Amino acid sequence: MKRTLRMVAAGVLVAAFVVAGQTAATASPRAGALHVTKECSQYTGAAGSFCTITSSNIKAIKVGARVVYSSAANPDGTLDSDVIIDAGHGNRLFGHVTLNATTMHIWLTGGTGIFRHFTGSAAVTVTDAGTPQELWHWDGTYHFGSDRYRHSHH
Repeated sequence: MKRTLRMVAAGVLVAAFVVAGQTAATASPRAGALHVTKECSQYTGAAGSFCTITSSNIKAIKVGARVVYSSAANPDGTLDSDVIIDAGHGNRLFGHVTLNATTMHIWLTGGTGIFRHFTGSAAVTVTDAGTPQELWHWDGTYHFGSDRYRHSHH
């Protein structure tokens, strides 16, 4: 009886390792909800000005990272610009933001370092607009891919 129980236990362990190995091999890259907040006290509206990340649920998008805008804001306050999120140490995330009366959105499309295979998309909202407490929020989804994932699914 003990021998039978040991064989059954061994079989269960082997099956568990096989299932775990298959799950790890087929698991999708990290993905989920994206929630970022930034403040723009140093943003002037000129090309090259920036906002600063104040909170993020994505570890790679660190508090203190700068969101640098490539284009100047339009006189009416609208913006259609490429952005670079500089997280330091060669880690830069590239994107594009559109802010106007009908669209407030940011698209994130990869970058350098840890952001090489990052993609994301988020709605942009603002709280306390026009006050010193003004905060901008990105709420959407993100996906960290990998070379292995990209090559095996194209």
